Amino acid sequence: MSREPLLTLELPGIKKVKSGKVREVFDLGKYLLFVATDRISAFDCVMPNGIPNKGKALTLMSHYWFDGSADIIGNHRLGAADEPLPEALKPFESMLAGRSMIVRKAQPLAIECVVRGYLAGSGWKEYRKSRTVCGIELPPGLLESSELPQPIFTPSTKAEEGHDENISFAQAEEIVGKEIAQRVKEASLRLYGWARDVARKQGIIIADTKFEFGIFEGNIILIDEVLTPDSSRFWPLDDYSPGRGQMSFDKQFVRDYLETLDWNKQPPAPALPEEVVRKTAEKYAEACRRLTGKELC
Repeated sequence: MSREPLLTLELPGIKKVKSGKVREVFDLGKYLLFVATDRISAFDCVMPNGIPNKGKALTLMSHYWFDGSADIIGNHRLGAADEPLPEALKPFESMLAGRSMIVRKAQPLAIECVVRGYLAGSGWKEYRKSRTVCGIELPPGLLESSELPQPIFTPSTKAEEGHDENISFAQAEEIVGKEIAQRVKEASLRLYGWARDVARKQGIIIADTKFEFGIFEGNIILIDEVLTPDSSRFWPLDDYSPGRGQMSFDKQFVRDYLETLDWNKQPPAPALPEEVVRKTAEKYAEACRRLTGKELC
């Protein structure tokens, strides 16, 4: 396994149109090139050092879910994981291998589509105060990490900087229109239910997840990454126990370490110790292996 994380990327002669917390996006003319780096963020700050092969794990998992969900809803991906790069990208193959995806140019919807199947994070905090999650009333007596009676759709705003904000379904309708809001709600719940059942057979609980949708040629399609530890809360099934916080396959070691520091959670972020980097890399690799059956290389 490669040990040097890829933190930034330039492709001479190919225009970069966006550099996000994790992804670099390049313009290929009719299409876009998404490249998942090994950058990692916490508390909305990008850490100065990354997690080796994290970008490959995210990409491989996204390919896995795009493959399986195509009969539920179309997506923006043009080629499968094993398809060769176009000639214009061949000079950069060593950098792009395993972490790139060529996608259609869809118009993203201005909301995030969140589905929650378990009571965790901000949902648990709200439930303790008001027995609701994002304003949706839930039964009494639920514990931290309890499975909900049925998954709930809790949309949010899409923030370029800082935190997304939870909104009501009525607010989502105002932003994207009633018909589109209803269609992405239905698609999100269906995708989550299917993925939850698939992942559980592989020993992973998907506690919640975030989907993004866009419009392409008049159709709603699934875009961005999908069902990865960066967009979802993954828990190991064999360690699951309601009534407490759960182990997870994501940034847990990073967040736990940062909480021990005298850091105000504002840039610049502190460098991560090698032990935190190693444990976090192992968690991403394990989630990828459990779901896809493939080892990172």
